[in-house]
Amino acid sequence: MTINHQEIELIDSFEQIAVDIHPSAKEASRAIAQEIAALIRERQAANQPCILGMATGSTPKYLYAELVRLHKEEGLSFKNVITFNLDEYYPIEPDALQSYNRFMKEHLFNHIDIPEGQYFIPDGTIPKDQIKQYCAAYDKRIEAAGGIDIQVLGIGNNGHIGFNEPGANINSHTRLVTLDNSTRLANAYEFPNMSQVPRLAITMGLSTIFKAKRVLLMAWGSHKAKIVCRSVEGHSTDQVPASLLQQHPNCKFIIDEQASAELTRFKEPWLTGDCEWTPGLIRKAVTSLALKLGKPILMLTDKDYNENGLNDLIVQYGSAYELNIKEFNSIRDTITGWPGGKPGPQLPNHPERSEPAKKRVLIFSPHPDDDIISMGGTFIRLHEQGHDVHVAYQTSGNIAVTDEFLLRFIDFAVGFEGMFDIDRSKSSQILDDARAFINVKKPSQKDTSEIRAIKGLIRRCEAKATCRYVGIAEENAHFMNLPFYETGLVEKKPMGEEDIQLTVDLLRKLKPQQIYCAGDLADPHGTHKVCLDVIFAALDRLKHEEWMKDCWVWLYKGAWQEWDIHEIEMAVAMSPDQVMQKRLGIFIHQSQKDVVPFQGTDLREFWQRAEDRNANTANLYDQLGLQKYAAMEAFVRYHFM
Repeated sequence: MTINHQEIELIDSFEQIAVDIHPSAKEASRAIAQEIAALIRERQAANQPCILGMATGSTPKYLYAELVRLHKEEGLSFKNVITFNLDEYYPIEPDALQSYNRFMKEHLFNHIDIPEGQYFIPDGTIPKDQIKQYCAAYDKRIEAAGGIDIQVLGIGNNGHIGFNEPGANINSHTRLVTLDNSTRLANAYEFPNMSQVPRLAITMGLSTIFKAKRVLLMAWGSHKAKIVCRSVEGHSTDQVPASLLQQHPNCKFIIDEQASAELTRFKEPWLTGDCEWTPGLIRKAVTSLALKLGKPILMLTDKDYNENGLNDLIVQYGSAYELNIKEFNSIRDTITGWPGGKPGPQLPNHPERSEPAKKRVLIFSPHPDDDIISMGGTFIRLHEQGHDVHVAYQTSGNIAVTDEFLLRFIDFAVGFEGMFDIDRSKSSQILDDARAFINVKKPSQKDTSEIRAIKGLIRRCEAKATCRYVGIAEENAHFMNLPFYETGLVEKKPMGEEDIQLTVDLLRKLKPQQIYCAGDLADPHGTHKVCLDVIFAALDRLKHEEWMKDCWVWLYKGAWQEWDIHEIEMAVAMSPDQVMQKRLGIFIHQSQKDVVPFQGTDLREFWQRAEDRNANTANLYDQLGLQKYAAMEAFVRYHFM
């Protein structure tokens, strides 16, 4: 969409902070790295130091990887760079797995030529009675260095910057703070369980941050979209600390497309000036208006459109009646009980093709339970309607099994062998070794290869049991164990050639006519994103093969969110009995029941998340004036050709 100067002025009337939007986090990170590199080189030419404020967490990882690349491949030197980190957990040892001291060394400092005495990170081991003095000295050290030239920030889901939580004073300096529970929940993925997430942290204050000559705030992913919008377009308030950056004279938000979704220029672009009315945008406008006013689509009037900035649509269609009918029918046609296509006569407006009537279907499941959690009703329906359904479990999911569940599993094996007079010396030794390791295991310490293998076996057995529950043959369950996942830690390796080739080989072997894969990029650990990238890379290599011409790809969302109503291209309706059938299938994954490691900020169990999400989708269709169902699973088609 081309934006003219008048539209830019209208966007500025909503956005109180400059915003740069890039297609992906990697591209955005490259842009930030180039700006930092330019300043470093400029200061080198003037024989001056460059002072950088650094952030931690998952957000700046791509940035640091690009700075390392610039050093190794393009000769960028960091010898004139002095850095100050925003924050650190308290108390924490510098070599602890979750320590930001360790994070910075592993992701940046150990890979560049910055002298050891030129980077500073708050010390999480300072005695509590000395922290106030230590923090004052930290601020003075920044001032003595000449002040921060570029401060890099992330943003929390509650708007915190650094660890300045809602309510932080704009005049605050570096200090010890109590972490908001939502922040602890958001960071829980780094720790085995919530009880081990620190309650305190040392952080630069807002005043310290505001003294930076330039501030660059990064945000990636759809889960950051709402807080980005509140910070950029909402009132400047200490209840959203990032919104206070509206008062900084040289601040910019650098975000990816997903994080921009709630900005008015994308959510309601018709309010920011002339826009190109594509079919998708028209549907978005009509559904948004209906939900905003609490009216079914067919009850919307000319006045409703005119009073909400949508007069252009009335001019284009002549009346609300004509527009309403068109959009109502279009949304109605997304609803189906036949996800593999309804056999019989061709239905031109049905989401799927009628032929072939019996399709070979491949469901990609990033973890060993995403198939049943995210699209269990569709999974069951496809099998019941006679399709040849296969499931590809992309990763082992081994890190998501608790130590307690592992010991229970091995203990059962020992008892089973004893019950039937099987030599249990080996299994008893494995149990003793596992107990001994777990007794001294540090938070987030990598499990032994033996323990990881057993945890993977637990999840594989649960996945196989789910397939039996649905009714598909055991040979139709494919356990890929993609190598990128097998680090034993939350942080995974990047997608590799072996991951892609394993996927290519499976696709060539099965030659499916229909593929389902997780398009959920809100997974807090990034596994879904890598799994999807692997599939897309494989499809790109195969797209010219003859069988691919008859292959359709559908994207589902994982446990974390759902497609927006205007995006949905196929909605598989479910009855109350089918909802219960899906729930029982999810219950098979006992290792993921009750207490799940690394589950992010949502404390509901997976079956609860799935049912709430599916019921909400059905309710949205109902609010728009369509049929009322107990639940719906939603899909968007991916066009790879």
